[in-house]
Amino acid sequence: MSDTVHATDVVIIGAGPVGLFAVFECGMLKMRAHVVDALDMLGGQCTALYPEKPIYDIPAHPAIDGADLIDRLAQQAAPFGPIYHLGQQVTSLTRQGDGWRVGTDKGTVIDCKAVIIAAGVGAFGPNKPPLEGLERYEGTGIFYLVKRRQDFAGKRVVIAGGGDSAVDWAISLSEVAAQVMVVHRRAKFRAAPESVSRLEALVKEGRVEMVVPYQLSGLEGEGGTLTGVRVADLDGQEKVLGADALLCFFGLAMNLGPIADWGLTLEKHHIAVEQRTLATSAPGIHAIGDIATYPGKLKLILCGFSEAAMAAHAIHPLVHPGEALHFEYSTSKGVPGA
Repeated sequence: MSDTVHATDVVIIGAGPVGLFAVFECGMLKMRAHVVDALDMLGGQCTALYPEKPIYDIPAHPAIDGADLIDRLAQQAAPFGPIYHLGQQVTSLTRQGDGWRVGTDKGTVIDCKAVIIAAGVGAFGPNKPPLEGLERYEGTGIFYLVKRRQDFAGKRVVIAGGGDSAVDWAISLSEVAAQVMVVHRRAKFRAAPESVSRLEALVKEGRVEMVVPYQLSGLEGEGGTLTGVRVADLDGQEKVLGADALLCFFGLAMNLGPIADWGLTLEKHHIAVEQRTLATSAPGIHAIGDIATYPGKLKLILCGFSEAAMAAHAIHPLVHPGEALHFEYSTSKGVPGA
C-alpha cells in the first residue's frame, strides 16, 4: 500500500465518456473527484475501440468522432481539477468510517465519501485468434484496434472478422492503405446493412478484396516483422496473403473483474441500481453507464450522461450533510473560470 492516502469527495471508477461527465456534474455541486481507470488514457472504449469512428447520437453533434468527444468532455471537466489515476485497476473497495477506501493494483489509496462506478462493461480485452507466434507480432504487425488510421497509410492490411468493426475499418482504411483484404468464413456479414452495401461497392471498385470463405491459419514474418498471413478455406486449402498488418476483430472478452467481489447486487454481469438515484445495494456506492442496470435501461451514452447528473445529486447529501441543495441551471451558476 502507498504511504500516501489521498482524500477526496467522490471517486469515479472509469474514465470513459460517462465517467468524465460525472466529474463535471460533481464539480457543479462542489464535489471534488479522483478518477481511476485501468487504461492508460482517458476515454474508455471510445478511445480504445473507435477513436476515429463517428458517433451520431450525441445531442448538438450531428456527428462526432470518439476521440473528439473525449477531448471535449475532458475540457468540460478540467475547471473542476479532477485527479486522474490511469493505468491502474481498482482492486479493493472497503468501508472506512462514514465513507469508503478505494485501493488499486498500483498501491494508490483514496478515501472518499462516495463512489461512482462508471466502468462501462467492466474489464475487457480482445478475443484473439489461436495462431502460433501471435504475440511475436502484437503491437507491430497485429492489432486489435485502430488508434489512428494514418498508421496504416500505404500498407497492405488484412482485416479478419465479420462484424461492424471489421466492415467499418475496411471501408475507412480503403482510403489510405495500399491494399485492404477482408477475411471472413462466410460471405454474409453481421454489420449494419448500409455499411455492408458500402463495402460491397468498394469490392466492385477494386479498392477492397474479399477473401471468403476463409479463416486465419498462420502467420509469416521475420524478427517480429509481419510479412504475410496464411488463410485456409473450408477444405483446408491454404494460401498466403502478403501483409504488413493484420487487424483482428473478433469481439471483446468482457468480465466484471474485481467488481464482482465487492458485495454488490448483480444481475447478469451488471450492477443492479435504483433507477431514481443510481444507488447500488451498498450505501454511498452508485453505478452509471453501461455497467448499471434497472428496468427499461437503455445502453446509450446520452442516457449515461443523465445518470451521471442524477447520481451526483443523490450523492450530494453524503458529501455535504445538512446543506440544502437548491437546483440551479448552469446558465445561472456558471463554471469556474468562465
